[in-house]
Formats: sequence, C-alpha cells, structure tokens
Amino acid sequence: MLELEAARERILSLMPPPQPERVPLEEAHRRILAEPIYSPHDLPPFDNSAMDGYAVRAEDLRALQVDSPIALRLIGRAAAGEMFDGEVVTGTCVRLFTGSAMPRGADAVVMQEDTHTDAASPETIFFLDAPRPWENVRFRGEDVKAGALLAAERTEVSAGHISLLAAAGVTEICAGRRPIIGLLATGSELLTAGQPLVPGKIHESNRLTLATLISDAGGTPKIFPLVPDSPGETRRAFETAFAECDLVVTSGGVSVGEMDFVKSAFEEAGGILEFWKIAMRPGKPFVFGRRGGKFLFGLPGNPVSAFVTFLLLVRPALLRWQGASSVGLPIHHGILAEAIVNPADRRHFMRVTVDGQGKVRGAGMQGSHVLSSLAAANGLLDVPAKTTWPAGAAVVVMRW
Repeated sequence: MLELEAARERILSLMPPPQPERVPLEEAHRRILAEPIYSPHDLPPFDNSAMDGYAVRAEDLRALQVDSPIALRLIGRAAAGEMFDGEVVTGTCVRLFTGSAMPRGADAVVMQEDTHTDAASPETIFFLDAPRPWENVRFRGEDVKAGALLAAERTEVSAGHISLLAAAGVTEICAGRRPIIGLLATGSELLTAGQPLVPGKIHESNRLTLATLISDAGGTPKIFPLVPDSPGETRRAFETAFAECDLVVTSGGVSVGEMDFVKSAFEEAGGILEFWKIAMRPGKPFVFGRRGGKFLFGLPGNPVSAFVTFLLLVRPALLRWQGASSVGLPIHHGILAEAIVNPADRRHFMRVTVDGQGKVRGAGMQGSHVLSSLAAANGLLDVPAKTTWPAGAAVVVMRW
C-alpha cells in the first residue's frame, strides 16, 4: 500500500507537458499560462490626473494662506481621452477630470472641492489649498513599465490578471489545453436520477459530483452511460471512453470483490496498472494506470471516498496536465472547537466545517457512504492514525 504523497508524486511524474493553445482573453479565466506575458507599453501610458480638478504649477500656489485664496486664470479644459494643446504657464490653470492627460507645464492637480468660482468671472478660479509638487498626479509607467512581466508561465489566470492584461491591450493568451475527462460509474445496482427506485437499486451520484469537481479543476467532463457489473461491458466502456477522452475516471469496481472488474477489464483493453491501494481513509482501493499516453483513475464507489480521492489524487493531475505548478488544495488555519479522534490504523481525511472565526468542527458522521456530512463540510482535516486532537488545538484544513 502506497502512502498518499508517494502515490501523488508518481501520478504527477507521468503527466505529459501541457499542450499550448491560443485562448481569447474573455475565455482566459482560470486557464494555466503556457508562456509568460509581458506588457507592450507603460501603464498608465501617460501622466494623468487622479481626480477631477485643475492642473496648476505648484509654485504658483506655494504662498497661499487659509484665509486668502489665490486666483488663477483658466485657459482651457481636457476631458478624459482629450489632450490640451497649450501649456500651463505662471498664473494659469487647466480644467481636468479623472484620467485626463496632464498638460505641459503643470506639476500638480488641485481637486475641485478645494476651489471656487465666481459666476461674474468664469475664467477666474480661486484656489483654497496649496498642493505639493506632483500631488494627485498618476505617473506614466508607475504601475507597469513597458516590457515588464504581467503574468508568469504556469500561472492560473485570475480576474485580477484579466483586468491587468486587458488594460495592457492583451487580447489573447497561450494556455495549456484543458483535458477531456471521461466519467464512468460501474455497478448493476445503479440507476440514473429520475428513474424509479426498486428494491436493491440506488441512484448514482458520483458522475455529476465528479463532473463538477473536474470543471472546477479546469477539465472538460464527458459523462458516459452507467456500466453494469460485467467484464465485457466494462472493457467496452473503457475502449469507448479512451477513444474519446484524454483521461478516464471511474467510480466503483476497484476493490477485491467478485463483481469488481475495473482492473482486469482495463488490462484487457490494453492498459497497464501502475499501482493499487493507498494508505488512507476514505479511499484505500484507488487504481492508477496508463493506456498509451492516456490515464485511468479508478476511484472507489462510495461517494465520499470518490470525492476525497479525486481531490487528493486526481485534481492535482488535472492541474499539472494543464501546466500548473501549484496543484495542492487551498489551506485554512483554524482552531478545533471540539476534540477530533482517529482510532484507526490509517490516516483519516475527515470532513469538517470552518466558520468565519476559524473554528473547526466535525461535519457529522464520517462513514464513506454518508453524504449529509459531505454536503455540510467545507474542508478536510488530515488526522494521523491513532490520534486524538483536543479542543483548542491548532489545525490546518484543506478547502475545495
């Protein structure tokens, strides 16, 4: 039985290099960059005003007193997107708006709230505050210089990146192609949702759950029909799924029962098993294999086991397949609000909830078939074998 970390490293070591493709910026969110992106120009591209007000020479207002405003002559205006063609000389000012280009000769902007006008003399502006040189001015290139790195290779593109890239005039990125993931669920007891339940049958939930997690990890899920417990049907399902997909994820049929055919059917379909069984709970019967340049991830049939093994072993592989350097789950530091006990001889990834104050509690019953606690949970706690953690202990929670 492999330790989780060893299994994950073996899986990641076999993932192929990302296949780059061009992606429009409007479709780039959460894509993994296959090459770095550099700024084609300065941001801002010119000196501009940080607010509505007046461009002035700071020296002209240096002697201003609180009870003695200084008047300057208004010689023009420049709305955002316009340029003032003249020059601010001693005794003059120019009306500006947020984002307006700074006119020649000016070295500060006074906000309009610190001025007043006289209707009888609209070309005279009275200033009530003396600005420091370059006050309320945004400088060309103060955010980003031309040629500066905007986003490194292997970065996951966030909404913030998209804002920056759009401002820099970038229209597309080069990203790792998203893998197509075939989803198979095996078991003669399974029914699709909507079919009437009959004695001995259950509604299958793993494919929809895993499809959601695959989409969250950047993959494209492809759901195939349910597979009955039959060696021939299982092999044929593999041949179809591998013909259409980059990776195949199954649930069920990976243990040692007489009706567990995933491992043998995969080998009959030309696959090579890399390993089986992980020293963890839930999720001990986990299968990983290769078929040409494609991969099989055989998850347990119990819904919680499938969920947990996907997060810890399949999700990292999907991210690495797209070129990501960081493939772990986000973590959250918290404090136990109650004791947590794992009496078993395997580490247990327990479902927990973390509240807004960082208090961590068990989400409910921890059986691998119990979906109510999975729905209530927002994290996993990695509890070593034969361990008791008291209330008040500091812990690290994995979030999804």
